[in-house]
Amino acid sequence: MNADRTFIAIDGGNSKTDVVAATADGRVHAFVRGGTSSPHRLGYRESIDFLGKLIATAREAAGWGTSAPLERVEALLAGADLPVEIDRLVADARSRQWARSIRIDNDTFALLRAGTDDRNAVGVVCGSGMNCVGRNESGRWSRFPALGPTSGDWGGGGDLADAVLHHAARAEDGRGPATALADAVRSHFGTRSVEEAVIGLHLGEAGEQEVHALVPLLFQAADAGDSCALRIAERQVEEIVAMVRVSAHRLGLEAGPFTIVGGGGVLRAEPPVLHQRLTERIAARFPPSRYLTLRRPPVLGAAWAALDALTGEVAGAAHRRVRDEIEAGEPLAVAY
Repeated sequence: MNADRTFIAIDGGNSKTDVVAATADGRVHAFVRGGTSSPHRLGYRESIDFLGKLIATAREAAGWGTSAPLERVEALLAGADLPVEIDRLVADARSRQWARSIRIDNDTFALLRAGTDDRNAVGVVCGSGMNCVGRNESGRWSRFPALGPTSGDWGGGGDLADAVLHHAARAEDGRGPATALADAVRSHFGTRSVEEAVIGLHLGEAGEQEVHALVPLLFQAADAGDSCALRIAERQVEEIVAMVRVSAHRLGLEAGPFTIVGGGGVLRAEPPVLHQRLTERIAARFPPSRYLTLRRPPVLGAAWAALDALTGEVAGAAHRRVRDEIEAGEPLAVAY
Protein backbone atom coordinates (compact mmCIF):
# COMPACT_ATOMS: atom_id res chain seq x y z
CA MET A 1 0.00 0.00 0.00
CA ASN A 2 2.81 2.40 0.90
CA ALA A 3 4.40 1.98 -2.54
CA ASP A 4 1.58 4.02 -4.11
CA ARG A 5 1.91 6.99 -1.75
CA THR A 6 4.09 9.46 -3.62
CA PHE A 7 5.98 12.40 -2.19
CA ILE A 8 8.51 15.04 -3.21
CA ALA A 9 11.30 16.06 -0.80
CA ILE A 10 13.17 19.31 -1.44
CA ASP A 11 16.30 20.81 0.09
CA GLY A 12 16.61 24.30 -1.32
CA GLY A 13 19.83 26.16 -0.64
CA ASN A 14 21.36 29.47 -1.67
CA SER A 15 23.31 27.82 -4.49
CA LYS A 16 21.44 24.62 -5.37
CA THR A 17 18.13 22.82 -4.88
CA ASP A 18 17.90 19.02 -4.57
CA VAL A 19 14.58 17.33 -5.31
CA VAL A 20 13.78 13.68 -4.61
CA ALA A 21 10.66 11.93 -5.88
CA ALA A 22 9.94 8.84 -3.78
CA THR A 23 7.22 6.58 -2.43
CA ALA A 24 6.30 5.76 1.14
CA ASP A 25 8.11 2.42 0.95
CA GLY A 26 11.35 4.43 0.65
CA ARG A 27 11.99 3.81 -3.03
CA VAL A 28 13.55 6.76 -4.86
CA HIS A 29 12.08 7.21 -8.34
CA ALA A 30 13.93 10.39 -9.35
CA PHE A 31 16.61 12.74 -8.03
CA VAL A 32 17.15 16.11 -9.73
CA ARG A 33 19.13 19.24 -8.96
CA GLY A 34 18.58 22.86 -9.96
CA GLY A 35 19.85 26.26 -8.89
CA THR A 36 18.85 28.33 -5.89
CA SER A 37 15.22 28.36 -4.82
CA SER A 38 15.69 30.88 -1.98
CA PRO A 39 12.81 33.36 -1.87
CA HIS A 40 15.25 36.01 -0.64
CA ARG A 41 17.18 35.64 -3.88
CA LEU A 42 14.37 34.95 -6.35
CA GLY A 43 11.32 36.55 -4.75
CA TYR A 44 8.45 34.67 -3.07
CA ARG A 45 6.30 33.92 -6.10
CA GLU A 46 9.35 33.27 -8.25
CA SER A 47 10.62 30.75 -5.70
CA ILE A 48 7.36 28.80 -5.86
CA ASP A 49 7.37 29.04 -9.68
CA PHE A 50 10.87 27.56 -9.72
CA LEU A 51 9.94 24.77 -7.32
CA GLY A 52 6.98 23.97 -9.55
CA LYS A 53 9.31 23.50 -12.50
CA LEU A 54 11.59 21.22 -10.49
CA ILE A 55 8.64 19.20 -9.18
CA ALA A 56 7.32 18.76 -12.73
CA THR A 57 10.77 17.63 -13.89
CA ALA A 58 11.06 15.15 -11.01
CA ARG A 59 7.56 13.78 -11.70
CA GLU A 60 8.40 13.32 -15.36
CA ALA A 61 11.70 11.60 -14.52
CA ALA A 62 9.85 9.32 -12.10
CA GLY A 63 7.23 8.47 -14.74
CA TRP A 64 4.38 9.76 -12.60
CA GLY A 65 2.76 12.14 -15.06
CA THR A 66 1.29 15.46 -13.97
CA SER A 67 -2.39 14.84 -13.29
CA ALA A 68 -2.72 13.03 -9.94
CA PRO A 69 -1.74 15.06 -6.86
CA LEU A 70 1.13 13.82 -4.75
CA GLU A 71 0.55 12.68 -1.20
CA ARG A 72 3.03 15.21 0.21
CA VAL A 73 5.56 17.88 -0.69
CA GLU A 74 8.22 18.59 1.95
CA ALA A 75 10.18 21.70 0.93
CA LEU A 76 12.87 22.98 3.29
CA LEU A 77 14.33 26.19 1.88
CA ALA A 78 17.04 28.71 2.64
CA GLY A 79 15.32 32.06 3.01
CA ALA A 80 12.12 30.64 4.50
CA ASP A 81 12.90 32.29 7.81
CA LEU A 82 9.94 34.13 9.31
CA PRO A 83 6.44 32.73 9.99
CA VAL A 84 4.91 35.37 7.72
CA GLU A 85 7.25 34.32 4.90
CA ILE A 86 6.47 30.65 5.40
CA ASP A 87 2.71 31.32 5.43
CA ARG A 88 3.02 33.25 2.19
CA LEU A 89 5.03 30.50 0.51
CA VAL A 90 2.70 27.73 1.72
CA ALA A 91 -0.41 29.59 0.57
CA ASP A 92 1.02 30.03 -2.92
CA ALA A 93 2.22 26.41 -3.05
CA ARG A 94 -1.19 25.09 -1.99
CA SER A 95 -2.84 27.09 -4.75
CA ARG A 96 -0.76 25.05 -7.25
CA GLN A 97 -2.35 21.81 -5.92
CA TRP A 98 0.92 19.91 -5.99
CA ALA A 99 -0.03 17.58 -3.16
CA ARG A 100 -2.64 16.71 -0.56
CA SER A 101 -0.33 18.08 2.13
CA ILE A 102 2.49 20.62 1.79
CA ARG A 103 5.08 21.71 4.32
CA ILE A 104 7.53 24.54 3.71
CA ASP A 105 10.10 25.59 6.28
CA ASN A 106 13.75 26.51 6.64
CA ASP A 107 16.51 24.28 5.25
CA THR A 108 18.16 24.07 8.68
CA PHE A 109 15.40 21.61 9.58
CA ALA A 110 16.67 19.32 6.79
CA LEU A 111 20.16 19.45 8.29
CA LEU A 112 18.90 18.58 11.77
CA ARG A 113 16.60 15.77 10.62
CA ALA A 114 19.30 14.20 8.45
CA GLY A 115 21.89 14.52 11.20
CA THR A 116 20.26 12.81 14.17
CA ASP A 117 17.20 11.01 15.53
CA ASP A 118 17.99 12.49 18.96
CA ARG A 119 14.92 14.39 20.18
CA ASN A 120 17.22 16.76 22.10
CA ALA A 121 19.32 18.36 19.40
CA VAL A 122 20.61 21.59 17.89
CA GLY A 123 21.57 22.09 14.24
CA VAL A 124 23.88 24.84 12.98
CA VAL A 125 24.30 25.74 9.31
CA CYS A 126 27.36 27.68 8.16
CA GLY A 127 26.94 28.00 4.42
CA SER A 128 26.38 31.23 2.55
CA GLY A 129 24.84 32.47 5.81
CA MET A 130 24.40 31.33 9.40
CA ASN A 131 21.35 29.74 11.00
CA CYS A 132 20.47 27.48 13.91
CA VAL A 133 17.45 25.47 15.07
CA GLY A 134 16.96 23.27 18.12
CA ARG A 135 14.38 20.88 19.52
CA ASN A 136 13.72 19.01 22.74
CA GLU A 137 11.89 15.82 23.59
CA SER A 138 8.77 17.70 24.67
CA GLY A 139 8.34 18.99 21.14
CA ARG A 140 9.48 22.59 21.68
CA TRP A 141 11.60 24.31 19.06
CA SER A 142 14.12 27.15 19.09
CA ARG A 143 14.95 29.20 16.02
CA PHE A 144 16.43 32.55 15.01
CA PRO A 145 15.21 35.15 12.48
CA ALA A 146 18.45 34.55 10.53
CA LEU A 147 18.19 37.72 8.47
CA GLY A 148 21.90 38.46 8.40
CA PRO A 149 23.64 41.39 10.12
CA THR A 150 20.35 43.16 10.86
CA SER A 151 19.31 40.26 13.12
CA GLY A 152 22.75 39.93 14.71
CA ASP A 153 24.14 37.13 12.53
CA TRP A 154 27.75 36.75 11.46
CA GLY A 155 29.85 33.81 10.25
CA GLY A 156 28.44 32.60 6.94
CA GLY A 157 30.55 32.32 3.82
CA GLY A 158 29.69 35.86 2.75
CA ASP A 159 30.77 37.28 6.11
CA LEU A 160 34.02 35.33 6.07
CA ALA A 161 34.87 36.41 2.53
CA ASP A 162 34.15 40.03 3.46
CA ALA A 163 36.47 39.67 6.46
CA VAL A 164 39.25 38.39 4.20
CA LEU A 165 38.90 41.38 1.89
CA HIS A 166 38.63 43.80 4.82
CA HIS A 167 41.83 42.67 6.50
CA ALA A 168 43.72 42.21 3.22
CA ALA A 169 42.92 45.78 2.15
CA ARG A 170 43.95 47.22 5.52
CA ALA A 171 47.16 45.19 5.55
CA GLU A 172 48.10 46.46 2.11
CA ASP A 173 47.46 50.15 2.76
CA GLY A 174 48.87 50.16 6.30
CA ARG A 175 45.71 50.65 8.35
CA GLY A 176 45.97 47.12 9.73
CA PRO A 177 48.62 44.52 10.57
CA ALA A 178 50.36 42.44 7.95
CA THR A 179 48.57 39.23 7.02
CA ALA A 180 48.96 36.41 4.50
CA LEU A 181 45.39 37.18 3.43
CA ALA A 182 46.67 40.07 1.28
CA ASP A 183 48.77 37.72 -0.86
CA ALA A 184 45.88 35.26 -0.93
CA VAL A 185 43.54 37.90 -2.38
CA ARG A 186 46.06 39.08 -4.98
CA SER A 187 46.78 35.52 -6.07
CA HIS A 188 43.13 34.48 -6.12
CA PHE A 189 41.99 37.35 -8.35
CA GLY A 190 45.22 37.54 -10.37
CA THR A 191 45.75 41.20 -9.56
CA ARG A 192 48.84 43.23 -8.69
CA SER A 193 47.21 44.64 -5.57
CA VAL A 194 44.32 44.09 -3.21
CA GLU A 195 43.07 47.54 -4.18
CA GLU A 196 42.83 46.45 -7.81
CA ALA A 197 40.89 43.36 -6.74
CA VAL A 198 38.35 45.25 -4.61
CA ILE A 199 37.83 47.88 -7.30
CA GLY A 200 37.12 45.05 -9.72
CA LEU A 201 34.58 43.61 -7.29
CA HIS A 202 32.96 47.03 -6.91
CA LEU A 203 32.62 47.25 -10.70
CA GLY A 204 31.07 43.77 -10.92
CA GLU A 205 34.02 42.02 -12.52
CA ALA A 206 33.71 38.95 -10.26
CA GLY A 207 30.70 36.92 -9.17
CA GLU A 208 29.55 35.74 -5.78
CA GLN A 209 31.02 32.26 -6.19
CA GLU A 210 34.45 33.71 -6.91
CA VAL A 211 34.24 35.85 -3.79
CA HIS A 212 33.09 32.92 -1.65
CA ALA A 213 36.09 30.94 -2.92
CA LEU A 214 38.16 33.13 -0.58
CA VAL A 215 36.82 31.18 2.40
CA PRO A 216 39.04 28.09 1.97
CA LEU A 217 42.01 30.45 1.59
CA LEU A 218 41.11 32.03 4.92
CA PHE A 219 41.26 28.68 6.69
CA GLN A 220 44.45 27.69 4.89
CA ALA A 221 46.03 30.83 6.30
CA ALA A 222 44.63 30.06 9.75
CA ASP A 223 45.98 26.52 9.60
CA ALA A 224 49.39 27.98 8.68
CA GLY A 225 49.30 30.17 11.80
CA ASP A 226 48.45 33.59 10.35
CA SER A 227 47.31 35.62 13.36
CA CYS A 228 44.69 37.64 11.51
CA ALA A 229 43.11 34.55 9.95
CA LEU A 230 43.17 32.83 13.34
CA ARG A 231 41.24 35.72 14.89
CA ILE A 232 38.56 35.43 12.20
CA ALA A 233 38.30 31.67 12.74
CA GLU A 234 38.05 32.21 16.49
CA ARG A 235 35.24 34.72 16.01
CA GLN A 236 33.31 32.17 13.98
CA VAL A 237 33.74 29.59 16.72
CA GLU A 238 32.35 32.11 19.20
CA GLU A 239 29.34 32.79 16.97
CA ILE A 240 28.53 29.09 16.58
CA VAL A 241 28.87 28.41 20.30
CA ALA A 242 26.67 31.42 21.07
CA MET A 243 23.87 30.10 18.87
CA VAL A 244 24.10 26.66 20.44
CA ARG A 245 24.20 28.17 23.95
CA VAL A 246 21.07 30.24 23.39
CA SER A 247 19.21 27.32 21.81
CA ALA A 248 20.19 24.96 24.62
CA HIS A 249 19.11 27.49 27.25
CA ARG A 250 15.76 28.10 25.60
CA LEU A 251 15.06 24.37 25.44
CA GLY A 252 16.47 23.41 28.84
CA LEU A 253 19.16 21.18 27.37
CA GLU A 254 22.23 22.41 29.26
CA ALA A 255 22.14 19.80 32.03
CA GLY A 256 21.47 16.72 29.93
CA PRO A 257 22.94 15.01 26.88
CA PHE A 258 22.04 16.45 23.50
CA THR A 259 23.38 16.30 19.96
CA ILE A 260 24.81 19.20 17.97
CA VAL A 261 24.84 18.81 14.18
CA GLY A 262 27.02 21.08 12.07
CA GLY A 263 26.57 21.49 8.34
CA GLY A 264 26.73 23.78 5.36
CA GLY A 265 29.78 24.20 3.18
CA VAL A 266 32.03 25.77 5.82
CA LEU A 267 31.47 23.25 8.62
CA ARG A 268 31.22 20.27 6.27
CA ALA A 269 34.75 20.99 5.02
CA GLU A 270 36.08 20.76 8.61
CA PRO A 271 39.03 23.17 8.28
CA PRO A 272 41.49 21.81 10.88
CA VAL A 273 41.86 24.89 13.10
CA LEU A 274 38.16 25.75 13.01
CA HIS A 275 37.04 22.18 13.62
CA GLN A 276 39.50 21.57 16.44
CA ARG A 277 38.69 24.78 18.28
CA LEU A 278 34.95 24.33 17.79
CA THR A 279 34.88 20.76 19.10
CA GLU A 280 37.10 21.70 22.05
CA ARG A 281 34.91 24.68 22.93
CA ILE A 282 31.71 22.66 22.67
CA ALA A 283 33.15 19.85 24.81
CA ALA A 284 34.16 22.37 27.48
CA ARG A 285 30.93 24.39 27.38
CA PHE A 286 28.45 21.50 26.96
CA PRO A 287 30.09 18.39 28.46
CA PRO A 288 27.00 16.15 28.08
CA SER A 289 26.67 16.92 24.37
CA ARG A 290 28.19 15.36 21.30
CA TYR A 291 29.09 17.22 18.11
CA LEU A 292 28.93 15.69 14.65
CA THR A 293 29.34 17.01 11.11
CA LEU A 294 26.59 16.10 8.67
CA ARG A 295 28.01 13.94 5.89
CA ARG A 296 24.71 12.92 4.32
CA PRO A 297 22.92 14.96 1.63
CA PRO A 298 20.58 17.37 3.47
CA VAL A 299 17.74 16.43 1.13
CA LEU A 300 17.67 13.16 3.06
CA GLY A 301 16.37 15.17 6.02
CA ALA A 302 13.48 16.45 3.91
CA ALA A 303 12.76 12.91 2.71
CA TRP A 304 12.82 11.54 6.26
CA ALA A 305 10.53 14.33 7.44
CA ALA A 306 8.07 13.42 4.68
CA LEU A 307 8.24 9.74 5.67
CA ASP A 308 7.73 10.66 9.33
CA ALA A 309 4.45 12.29 8.35
CA LEU A 310 3.33 9.58 5.94
CA THR A 311 4.24 6.47 7.95
CA GLY A 312 4.04 7.64 11.57
CA GLU A 313 7.53 6.21 12.13
CA VAL A 314 10.90 7.93 12.52
CA ALA A 315 13.27 5.02 11.84
CA GLY A 316 11.57 2.30 9.82
CA ALA A 317 12.57 0.19 6.84
CA ALA A 318 11.40 2.93 4.46
CA HIS A 319 13.73 5.41 6.16
CA ARG A 320 16.68 3.07 5.71
CA ARG A 321 15.84 2.41 2.07
CA VAL A 322 15.48 6.06 1.09
CA ARG A 323 18.76 6.82 2.90
CA ASP A 324 20.62 4.13 0.97
CA GLU A 325 19.16 5.15 -2.38
CA ILE A 326 19.77 8.88 -1.94
CA GLU A 327 23.35 8.32 -0.75
CA ALA A 328 24.01 6.00 -3.70
CA GLY A 329 22.34 8.25 -6.27
CA GLU A 330 23.60 11.09 -8.43
CA PRO A 331 21.19 13.97 -9.09
CA LEU A 332 20.27 14.87 -12.63
CA ALA A 333 21.29 18.50 -13.13
CA VAL A 334 18.65 20.66 -14.78
CA ALA A 335 18.78 24.28 -15.94
CA TYR A 336 15.94 26.65 -16.74
